[in-house]
Amino acid sequence: MLDAVILQIMWNRLISVVEEQAQALIRTAFSTSVREAGDLSAGVYDDKGNMLAQAVTGTPGHVNAMAESVGHFMLEIGVETMAEGDVYITNDPWMGTGHLHDITVVTPVFRHHKLIGFFASTAHVVDVGGRGFGADGSSIYEEGVQIPIMRFINKGTVNHDLVKLIRQNVREADQVVGDIYALATSNDVGANRLMAMLDEYDARDLNMVADFILARSHAATLERIASLTPGSAHASMNIDGFDQVITLAITVSIEHDRICADFTGTSGIDKKGINVPLVYTRAYTCYGLKVAIAPDIPNNTASLAAFVVSAPAGTIVNAERPAPVALRHIVGQMLPDVAFGALHQLLPDGIQAEGASALCNFQVSLTPIEGANISANYPEDAKSAEVLSFNSGGTGARTGLDGLNATAFPSGVMTMPVEATENVGPLIIRRKELRPDSGGAGQYRGGLGQFMDVAAREGYDMTFSAMLDRAEHPARGREGGKSGGATLLHTSDGQVLRGKGRQAIATGQTVHLAFAGGGGYGDPLKRDINLIKRDLRRGYISAEAAMQDYGISAEQIKAWNETADD
Repeated sequence: MLDAVILQIMWNRLISVVEEQAQALIRTAFSTSVREAGDLSAGVYDDKGNMLAQAVTGTPGHVNAMAESVGHFMLEIGVETMAEGDVYITNDPWMGTGHLHDITVVTPVFRHHKLIGFFASTAHVVDVGGRGFGADGSSIYEEGVQIPIMRFINKGTVNHDLVKLIRQNVREADQVVGDIYALATSNDVGANRLMAMLDEYDARDLNMVADFILARSHAATLERIASLTPGSAHASMNIDGFDQVITLAITVSIEHDRICADFTGTSGIDKKGINVPLVYTRAYTCYGLKVAIAPDIPNNTASLAAFVVSAPAGTIVNAERPAPVALRHIVGQMLPDVAFGALHQLLPDGIQAEGASALCNFQVSLTPIEGANISANYPEDAKSAEVLSFNSGGTGARTGLDGLNATAFPSGVMTMPVEATENVGPLIIRRKELRPDSGGAGQYRGGLGQFMDVAAREGYDMTFSAMLDRAEHPARGREGGKSGGATLLHTSDGQVLRGKGRQAIATGQTVHLAFAGGGGYGDPLKRDINLIKRDLRRGYISAEAAMQDYGISAEQIKAWNETADD
């Protein structure tokens, strides 16, 4: 019989095991979105499909959605048919993580020939065919190859017919197939480490530690909710959408043993691929509620169970098949912000302002220009390439702290290094720096967005697929704080680009991007003067903004500059 101390140690070990699983995926993945941005998830589950632990590295949209998906695998494959050496796969948006570009791989784990649990991992792959990564499709059938829940490896034998089918339907076959093998390998790493742990503690299975984890997590979450004052609040937020404004509406209710979030009043399904399957809506809404209410309680099935999310069918946050969903993250990653709007009315200390929130991503298709001069850097066998870049705007100011500059919240992925992005294809990034004055003014300033200038290398043409929001509806401040800077994008010849969709770029032109900043919190005139001086010195705000937003005089700024020169 294992005592509570040993079970707690085993719980901590499980978290280390899945983190090693995630790091194995990063080391072996082909796509830069996995290797450099960490757009992945990894987790371990008991034999009933309950998520016990998740890797620290990864995204809420992946891991919280994957918490549901293992149950679908169990039902579709059939637990009674599962065998040692099996590996299962899908990219079904409604049974996986919300769009076709995320491939989920699940591996059953056997000990002494008995099924004891599962390891699962998800990664965003660079291409799944169809129209390419973007919002342009009008149904799921245009967005790429669909892989139903099925066996990728059957008792140790790879399904090469599936591999051939995938290769035939994607533009970057080596990267995509390589990532699938990396996913399977990472699960194996997790399983091997799990076996070593069970051997060490002479445990036959995961049952005792699973019961320990789930019972304590659920009790701790209920205790945290019970400490709150019951109540209900409504909030709404407008975002750009594709070609029409989208309203996200939510009612959050704090009850004695749960928190409910209802999206009644939200806009209907869009014609283009920005719709959100309910699994992804639940993933990010639960994340937003949990980080506000119980951020220190480990994430697992039991700690998530107390957060109940619902949305009427046919709304953009409960899109049903065959709605296009390729860019579901643009809407889905806004859901914590709208939930925060309601929680701000319910929690005594308030909650942070809105941020850029959705990732500031773009993908470019690069094709050699026929008859173009080819330099030493562009061989005669130059090929087309797809390059995906993950980037971030600023987060909202918090109650007592400035927002974070160029930080992915709520997604948690890392901004991709320039060098890694340029290494993937014939793309050049001419500029990437923080964007002054983009953080909303306030007693606590919003986080800054970024400037980014992108062009095709000589001898190539570029099609630019934008995946941006906050152009017409910047992040709003709170309690008197001002809105953050809006998203801007145009070409060097002055052509204004749409925030979403594939757009041809004239040969030789550079795309200029300005990513959104976060909203401010509190009255700007109450900001600590030393923080204003610091922001001026660092270039976070201009002298004009210091005077206009914070009431600083030109004489004060001149005196500060003279002191700095001394």
